[in-house]
Amino acid sequence: MFRARDLGVPFDGTPGSLNAITDIRGVEVGHTTLKWGNGRLEVGKGPVRTGVTAILPRGKQYDPVFAGWYSLNGNGEMTGTIWVEESGYLEGPILITNTHSVGTVRDAVVEWIHQNGLYDPVAENVFWVLPVVAETYDGTLNDINGFHVKRDHAFAALDNASTGAVAEGNVGGGTGMTCHGFKGGIGTASRKLSIGGETYRVGVLVQANHGGRATLTIGGVPVGRELTDLLPSLHTGEGSSKTGSIIVVVATDAPLLPHQLKRMARRVPLGIARVGGISANDSGDIFIAFSTANRGMARRRGISRLDMLSNDQLTRLFEATVWSTEEAIVNALVAAETMTGINGNRFHALPHDSLREVLRRFNRLVEGQP
Repeated sequence: MFRARDLGVPFDGTPGSLNAITDIRGVEVGHTTLKWGNGRLEVGKGPVRTGVTAILPRGKQYDPVFAGWYSLNGNGEMTGTIWVEESGYLEGPILITNTHSVGTVRDAVVEWIHQNGLYDPVAENVFWVLPVVAETYDGTLNDINGFHVKRDHAFAALDNASTGAVAEGNVGGGTGMTCHGFKGGIGTASRKLSIGGETYRVGVLVQANHGGRATLTIGGVPVGRELTDLLPSLHTGEGSSKTGSIIVVVATDAPLLPHQLKRMARRVPLGIARVGGISANDSGDIFIAFSTANRGMARRRGISRLDMLSNDQLTRLFEATVWSTEEAIVNALVAAETMTGINGNRFHALPHDSLREVLRRFNRLVEGQP
């Protein structure tokens, strides 16, 4: 599977060893991909092009992390964020799926957490959880009203989540997603940096389903204006060149408190803009950031002693967030493959050779970068 750096796309900053959100120690990612059927849409039968992606901040254990979230444009959903805002904690996994499967996935997460005992009861036999489940719309390629995502698919994404390399493109929740007039989906990237003599990492995972062709920018080059062929083939509905959404999950091992993580989440749009996203009226652009530092701080009694970087030290983390978001989106585009879905609707993969040629013409092609 090619990634953007393999093609010579220029990026700022130094990536982690995996160049993925899983460069943050303990973070696990899992996908369930659903893909079957061809031809005319038959609601309830297909074609099906959808799935579920799960991000577990500390793997399969109960140890809440500090978190903050931000919505640039709210035509979308991320459940559980009211409690994240109120408490400052993310108490479980983050899942991403399609718009009409949020309820099913949310209920599945409640059951999965309860079955696995990944909670700290308020009192004996008292259990409650407000899962974080986000979505983007895949109804251009997928039988979204057929409700094909089931409980077991969410369970599989959670159970199979692991550290290490992360599959990108047409996988998990990103299976049926599109981006800047090409096939989109899941992408990830990371940055490694030093602050005060300590090494920290920032990792990003995106479900990219946003943007128009005309504004697509890669490596500072107006790629969308140069690549005017391979336009989507749509046989139902007009669609919009700027429609769609993007969910972004930011992870770091830097010791940050919730208000600082919210500040990181608010830098995500700068990375989206570097690729040409403008956050249209009908776009759900919702972001959440968490820190894996300060383990064991979510105790119900007593006093927790916390580490925290000063605000004056955050700029490099903001920078890493912007750069990782940019690269994660481009990685999603590079990894995604051409897909034909309902009614023969087709979105083409970003052509690798053409991308390299455009970058070469603008003197932006980089060979042999890490």
